[in-house]
Amino acid sequence: MFTLSPRSSGIARRTATALGVLGAALTLTATTAGGANAVPEPAKDRLKIQPGQAYMGVGAKIHGKAAAEAPSMGTMAATDGVQGIDVSHWQGSINWTSVRNSGIQFAWMKATEGTSYKDSSFNTNYPAAYYAGVIRGAYHFARPDLSSGATQANYFVNNGGGWSRDNMTLPGVLDIEHNPYGSMCYGMSTTQMRTWINDFYNTYKSRTGRDVVIYTTASWWNTCTGYWNGMYDKSPLWVAHWTTASSPTIPSGFPYWTVWQYTSTGSVSGVSGSVDRNKFNGTRDRLVALANNT
Repeated sequence: MFTLSPRSSGIARRTATALGVLGAALTLTATTAGGANAVPEPAKDRLKIQPGQAYMGVGAKIHGKAAAEAPSMGTMAATDGVQGIDVSHWQGSINWTSVRNSGIQFAWMKATEGTSYKDSSFNTNYPAAYYAGVIRGAYHFARPDLSSGATQANYFVNNGGGWSRDNMTLPGVLDIEHNPYGSMCYGMSTTQMRTWINDFYNTYKSRTGRDVVIYTTASWWNTCTGYWNGMYDKSPLWVAHWTTASSPTIPSGFPYWTVWQYTSTGSVSGVSGSVDRNKFNGTRDRLVALANNT
């Protein structure tokens, strides 16, 4: 058992910390171009993380999508409205009372990955956020290359991804993005990927009664599912598009976005270092309605 230090300078520092844990002899030098952290070209193909240590957005970074979907280093977009964050063990110890007092109203936190990994901070973050008044939920980092969608949905529900109507619990999230451990689409055809996502969705729905939220990017979804519209009227969309624009680019096949992850280099009182920032597409009343399935 080892302890990972929290990220303190955005995705580049977070990835470098993971490599340090692995003992990799690789030095990442962050450069700034057009306001974005860029990975030096020689490092891109060798950039790897340890299985189980993935987090939201890591796949786009590793696959060189940082330039197209890059986090702003200047003034962040969308700081108005209903604000939220997403976290994992990479943020270390979090003061959730300070988070709530800073104006953050919701948070999703990593619970599981594949069928073998549980985030080491989940059991602390999940109840602590609740008692601080932050509407919270859990997310699962998908590994379609390891097991079926149904198997991973069951693992998620059994290890933190459940749901209850208590005004404070959001439906679970399927984090399906660029594969940080190998080929972008996990070696699957678009037909196979659609089947995998459907199996995850159907199993999660049967276990919880809720539609799973899908977190993804436009580039991954359009490429790996073939511009699929099969989740159009099922899953709320949480789109990752790190930009200062007034609205995100959403994947083909979704009518609109429900949550927008607009930067990975945000800051929030109570969290050491940088943190992903998100905006809910609606009022707080609608966020509570999403939590309560009303």
